[in-house]
Amino acid sequence: QVQLVESGGGLVHPGGSLRLSCAASGRTFNSYVMGWFRQALGKVREFVAAINWSGATYYADSVKGRFTISRDNVKNTVYLQMNSLKPEDTAVYYCGSRDGGAIRTVSNLYDYWGQGTQVTVSS
Repeated sequence: QVQLVESGGGLVHPGGSLRLSCAASGRTFNSYVMGWFRQALGKVREFVAAINWSGATYYADSVKGRFTISRDNVKNTVYLQMNSLKPEDTAVYYCGSRDGGAIRTVSNLYDYWGQGTQVTVSS
C-alpha cells in the first residue's frame, strides 16, 4: 500500500514557473515508476511525465522542453518543475506510481494515486 500526496500547485501567469512535489509513504519500495498526470475540467486524465527508479524519464510532447521530472529516492519524493507555463497547462495534477519497472503513459497501468494539486495558468 502506497500513499501519495501532491503539493506545490497554485495560480501563475503565462510564462511563469511552478514546482510540484509528490511525497510517497508506505510500501514505496515497489514504486519503480512514478508519473505525473493531469486532468483539466471536463477532460480525461492525460500523461505528463514519468521517471523510473534509475532516473530514466519520458515526457508528453505537449510539455517536452518545458517540464522536468526528477526523484529523490532517499526522500521518497518526486518533483515536476514546470517552466514557460501556458493556459492550456491548467489542470489538476496527479502523482501516480506503478509497481512495474517499465515506464507507461496510460493511467490505467498505475497502481496508486494522490488526490491532486490544482495548477492554474491565467492572466
